[in-house]
Amino acid sequence: MRDTYRGRKVLITGGIGFIGSNLALRLVDLGAEVLLVDSMLPAYGANLNNIAPVRDRVRVNFSDVRDRHSLGYLVQGQDLIFSLAGQVSHSESMRDPMTDLEINCRSQLSLLECCREGNPDARVVFASTRQLYGRPRYLPVDEQHPLEPVDVNGINNLAAEMYYTLYHQVHGMPTVSLRLTNTYGPRMDLKSRNKGFVGIFVALALAGRKISIFGSGEQKRDFNYVDDVVEALLVAGERPEVLGRVFNLGHERPYSLLEFVDILRGLVPFEHEIVPFPADAAAIDIGDYYGDYRSFEEATGWKPRIDLADGLARTIRHYRDGADR
Repeated sequence: MRDTYRGRKVLITGGIGFIGSNLALRLVDLGAEVLLVDSMLPAYGANLNNIAPVRDRVRVNFSDVRDRHSLGYLVQGQDLIFSLAGQVSHSESMRDPMTDLEINCRSQLSLLECCREGNPDARVVFASTRQLYGRPRYLPVDEQHPLEPVDVNGINNLAAEMYYTLYHQVHGMPTVSLRLTNTYGPRMDLKSRNKGFVGIFVALALAGRKISIFGSGEQKRDFNYVDDVVEALLVAGERPEVLGRVFNLGHERPYSLLEFVDILRGLVPFEHEIVPFPADAAAIDIGDYYGDYRSFEEATGWKPRIDLADGLARTIRHYRDGADR
């Protein structure tokens, strides 16, 4: 077992949400001293059941990343910070752009300032998004692809990501950004209807309800099981080669939405239909997307290990075993 994290003080913003809670469970197993910071706002997917297995082995602070006063106190003494708190709905960012700006951009700059003033040596790993590429000009999309976001969420994440890079370049702070794609797995939010299609499809399938696929269904996506994403975050938190850089995550095998649905239907029965895009969704749809993660693999050796069929089987098993949805 790796010893990099044993005894290290680690803060996770958004630590009771989907990715944050899975990361917390792994860090506890690795012997880290974990502090979870979460606003517990219902819209953003936090669920205390997510951390039930380690509840007595982590510290929890119910605080909003928009509160700079509490953030400035919480970052003190931390060796490592995983910045995972965010508003992740693309459609919601268009309906409420100011909230998206506050959470996904201004709060990230505030976190950097709190670290610069009170803990400049803490490594900060920022969870960015593939959405900042916009509509791909070529596939797979690598880090040299033009950045042309099609929604407010992408613009704010791009600005935040640039702040992280800038603070490394100008202030020497140890930062790194990972551009996540479609992450799925146990503890993802199945209640929301605006955080991306994976959680929506899984929730509808488990309920035996019909799934509506917008467009042709031939749109391709890549998918990362949450354990692979957690491993990528851990690698980014320990390797010196990644500092000051930005990397894609992704998977070598993209799937169409129809292929995703076919795999899911092999695990749980449901029906599906093909329907036209609603106007608001069509305006920000990016078509096909799958990322080139070779830069991160070359720098760290990371690569995804879990394919979609195995990952969806694990996900369905998690919720069928009685996990809170």
